[in-house]
This record gives sequence, C-alpha cells and structure tokens, in this order.
Amino acid sequence: MDVMEKLQILADSAKYDVACTSSGSNRQGVAGSIGNSVAPGICHTFSADGRCISLLKILYTNHCIFDCKYCINRSSNDVPRVSFTPEEVCRLTIEFYRRNYIEGLFLSSGINHTPNQTMAEIVQALMLLREKYHFNGYIHCKAIPGADPDLVELAGWYADRMSVNLELPTAEGLRALAPHKNRKNILLPMRQIQAGIEENMQSLGVNDSRGRYWYTARELGRKEESTTLLLREQIRQKILLDEKSAANTVLESVPAVLEDNSTSIELPGLHMQKEAKWANQSHTGRFVPAGQSTQMIIGATNESDYQILAVSEALYKKFDLKRVFYSAFIRVNDDSALPVLSGGPPLRREHRLYQADWLLRYYGFEANELLSEKQPNFNEFLDPKCDWALRHPEHFPVEINRADYYTLLRVPGIGVKSARRIVRARSTGKLDFADIKKLGVVLKRAVYFITCSGASYFPVQLSSGLALQNLLMAEKPPTKEESRYQQLTLFDGTYQDFLQERGSA
Repeated sequence: MDVMEKLQILADSAKYDVACTSSGSNRQGVAGSIGNSVAPGICHTFSADGRCISLLKILYTNHCIFDCKYCINRSSNDVPRVSFTPEEVCRLTIEFYRRNYIEGLFLSSGINHTPNQTMAEIVQALMLLREKYHFNGYIHCKAIPGADPDLVELAGWYADRMSVNLELPTAEGLRALAPHKNRKNILLPMRQIQAGIEENMQSLGVNDSRGRYWYTARELGRKEESTTLLLREQIRQKILLDEKSAANTVLESVPAVLEDNSTSIELPGLHMQKEAKWANQSHTGRFVPAGQSTQMIIGATNESDYQILAVSEALYKKFDLKRVFYSAFIRVNDDSALPVLSGGPPLRREHRLYQADWLLRYYGFEANELLSEKQPNFNEFLDPKCDWALRHPEHFPVEINRADYYTLLRVPGIGVKSARRIVRARSTGKLDFADIKKLGVVLKRAVYFITCSGASYFPVQLSSGLALQNLLMAEKPPTKEESRYQQLTLFDGTYQDFLQERGSA
C-alpha cells in the first residue's frame, strides 16, 4: 500500500483511542526547528486565541497479537493490516504540520510480533522526528505494556506526554474481555514513567511545567522560607550548569539488536542515554514534561460509577496522573461476551464521569463523598455537584459574603474562577445576586444553595424536591441526533470541508 492508503486505515483505527484535550507542555520555537508546543489546547478543539487546532492521531500499526474482545484491531478480526515505517510517520507529521493542518502528533499502536519490537520502532520514529527533522511540536506517545523499560524511558525523553491505557476499570473486567493482558504489565510502565518524571524534576529543581521549585523546606533542612528559596535557586543553577557541560555525554547504551522471545530487531543507531540528546538540546531538558494519562472503557463491563471513580482517584494519588480519560463503549465487534446497549454508547454516563473527575482534581471532593455502596451510580440527568448538594442539605445555604474559598467551590454553579473572583470582590464591599452573576456564577444552579447578606433569592426557602425539579428542567437531555457518536477524521466529509475552507482562507 502507499502511504495515503495506510493513513486512511490507521487514522480510522485510532479514533477509538481518546486523545488529550490539552498539551500541558509549553515550549517556544527554536531556530532551526519546526513547531512549538502551547499548553492551552491540542486535539480537535479551539484554543484561547480562537484557533482550531488538532493532532495527527494515528496508529503505528494495526497488527496485534492480542485478541481483546472490544477492539476493532483484535487478532481474530479480518481487517486490512498495515504498518507505517518510522520514516513515513515523520514525513506525514512534517508535511501535515507545514500545511497548518495539525499542531502535534498522537501516536498509538497495536502490538506487532512483540511489545519490544513495536516500542522500539515507535522510539525510532520519535528520534527521527526530533533529531533528523528537528520537530519541536507536541508529541503524545503510547507506552507499550510489556516493553523493555529502557525503551519506555528513551521514548519519555522525546515525547511530551505518554500514556498507558488501563483499558478496563478492574482486573476482573480485564480478564474477561482482554485475557492476554494483565494489570501488572500495565501498571509497571505507569510507575516507571511516574518515577522518571519525579527524578527529572528533582534534578532540575522544578516542581512542574510551570517552573515552580521542587525542593521543600524539609528536604533542604531549612524551615525559613526565605532561606529555602535562596538555596533552591542556588541548587537549580548548579544543576543546570552541570547538565549543560555534560550535554553530549552518552551515559548508557542499548544494543542495536534487542531480543524478546527469540525475535531480534535491527534498529541502526538506536541508543540510550540518561539525558538524551533531544532532552539536553531542548529548553527544558524534561522527561515527559506534560505528564502521563490513561484511558478506561466505560460500559463494556458491569462496574459501577463508584468503582470507576475510586479507581481514578487511586490512579491520581498513587501515580500522579495528569488525566484519566473515559471512553464510552462502542460495540464494534459481534461477540457474545460484549454487552448490547439499547441506547447506544453511554455518552451521558461518560460525561458525568468527566464532571466528577473534574471535582476530584480541582474542587477537593473525594470519590466516597460523591458516591457510595448504597448509591453507586450518578444521576444521568443531573450533574454530580448538584446531585451531591441535594443529598447534603446540611451544608447549605452558603453565605456568599462570609464563606471561605473551599466552601464556595462546593456550591453548584460556582467554579474555580468565580470562587476566586468572589473572594477578591467581597473585600471591597458586600455582594448581591446581580454582582455574583457578573462574576461568572451560574445562578440557575447556585440560587438554591446560597444567600447574599442573609437573603435568599426566593421569598421562601425551596424544598429539595422543588429545587431538584427546577434543576432537572434546566438540564435538558440531548436529542437523538445530538447524542450520535461521531469523531472527526481526516477522510470524512466534515473534515474535508473544514480543510477546504481552511485552505481557501
């Protein structure tokens, strides 16, 4: 097949793999390189400045030795099988970037022959992109479970973000639908990436991609904050100077021939170094600077929302993930082990899980607050924050002019930005309902749970039942056409129209 035929197959196969919604990586353009990386937006979305930006989302290969029952590329399916070469991945990425179609690469893959062979070829593609073609843009790369840790580490020096798909929320579900996979092989590279990120941040003296210092007063043996800040800066400058002087030193190597189950792979020029050439030449010298993520399929097995959310919470706490992505189950294979969902993919359930996930990461909630064994699933017609508030009337109403920031965050209709604005604005005077609406509060949700200077929005306090009825009326369910599953691809009519409009503009 030619490259375009491969692209059509492998781009279509990749649409079931959820891409990141933001890059999380800031990197300016460099003389002699192509592209940059801007944190606010990647994937099929709009950035803060109004641009429509996207990733080239492809599989490296749809050959796969596994027979996962939910996957279109499983080994027992009779589908056209193709693979890119590392050079083809590079040419496609560069040519699409030059035409302003994409701003980065999302590279996933099936497993061809062995995990090591597939991971090694992906690494070679990344190395070529960075070192031969000097691509400075965003790259999201999948780590192949079961691959050699050295290969996973080397990929981490070239990628902005890496991910290892958990696939299904529980080990039981994985055994039922993906018997060739196991949780150990999935969690090991996840732990390795986490450790690599932490080690790299410590060596650079930074806490995260925003440049905060990593070292704490306890680690430096100082309690005084001013002294600690001075020591942090001194240590950071020393580390950066040491790294600059050793920029081209190869500290460790990997043989050109990798063996795995008697299968050898010839990869000329493949090498390993603790501080890779690309990393040392970049502005940051970072290992997976945008962090790691994972994906879970929702609805293929019988786990409750409570179980799914508890798994996500554990992943955030134990593996320091940037994101957990939830992918509504789509029945692409006719298999008796797969459920038949009368309403199609559970998109509304997926949406509620994303909302709850946001509450875990930014609003200080815990999984056992939002759900429990007695109430294991979310109300599909009400967002999780409203649902929690109605079930906990003892926390309400909240007085806008006195409540602390974290209490305000728990009020439906008040987000992170609006809570901060309220705290700043009320220092200059008392706020009423008109004022907080101007500050970004969604009053159609918040009015049932707040007071302003002791006054309610309604003449009398509404019962929980009446508040629920009004909130449900505000949450209008989507029409059948709106809930239809669709994702833009390079070859459907919608995307072609978009490219033509963009080209004519």
